[in-house]
Amino acid sequence: MIKVVLDAFGGDNCPGCNIDGAINALKEKDDLKVILTGDENILNEELKKRGFSSDRLEIVNAPEVISLDESPVSAVRKKKESSLVKGIVMVKEGEADAFVSAGSSGAVLAGGQLLLGRLPGVQRPPLGTLIPTAKGVSFFLDMGANVDAKAEWLLQFAKMGSIYMKNVEGLDNPTVKLVNIGLEDEKGNALTKEVNELLKNDETINYQGYCEAREVPHGTADVIVADAFTGNAMIKMFEGTAGLFLTTMKKAFKDNLISKIGALLVMKSMKKALKPYDVSNYGGAPLLGVKGVMIKCHGNSKEKEIKNSVIQAYVFAKSKTNDIIAKAFEKV
Repeated sequence: MIKVVLDAFGGDNCPGCNIDGAINALKEKDDLKVILTGDENILNEELKKRGFSSDRLEIVNAPEVISLDESPVSAVRKKKESSLVKGIVMVKEGEADAFVSAGSSGAVLAGGQLLLGRLPGVQRPPLGTLIPTAKGVSFFLDMGANVDAKAEWLLQFAKMGSIYMKNVEGLDNPTVKLVNIGLEDEKGNALTKEVNELLKNDETINYQGYCEAREVPHGTADVIVADAFTGNAMIKMFEGTAGLFLTTMKKAFKDNLISKIGALLVMKSMKKALKPYDVSNYGGAPLLGVKGVMIKCHGNSKEKEIKNSVIQAYVFAKSKTNDIIAKAFEKV
């Protein structure tokens, strides 16, 4: 049985969407157990409303909540009875195999490093995310955990990303590219050039060279590596562009009677075409390189993304990917 702790009071739509996501995840995996952390009175009442009970769903009382406006490090240290901290501690103490939260990103990152600690040999844990592309999905990291970076860190990010894609996503010999402002070797800043040389000389990575940001949505590689400042800016630009595109399309379809009729005619095909690009299909963002499985969901996650994040954590834990990462870094 794989035990996944879900921070029931993390995110904008808690606890309702978190509970619904947990229930639907349990329906898909028979060897999954979900542990909800949060105010037990509220959680029990919500479960009664849904008429759901199962010996594979457990509640652990955690009356405190870490809010977005709190200092992450201070909150993790002080709020030991919070739904977030209690969940991470359960993973640390071996009472659970994985942790999922849509709560404060800073608190999740701080909790992972302060409470779980890094795997031996790992210099910095990166935060990755699966992004939909024209060829499927790419794993993009680091997207926010380490704003400043060293070349050795990015080399490790590429290794961890490759291991994750092979063992969690089932890709054989995943390709890796490094984000740069051009494709030629002479392009880029000093950090990028140094990382490029390290990646070229590492035989454990299927490195394919540089890629520009515009190539990422086309599925240029299975693993995309960047420093967190660049990665976070790129991801937010993609999200903003996607949102603008959808808003513009909706406005155009509602412009006049003819466009409304046209919308009715193409709606089914449009939904089918856009379905692979729905990020909620792919779960959350794993924090790699810590002593435990951790998944950070979007703060506005609804039932579908919570469910897929729980299943993502389940697969991550069941595949023992952290053991493989630890073995790869044992001589570092």
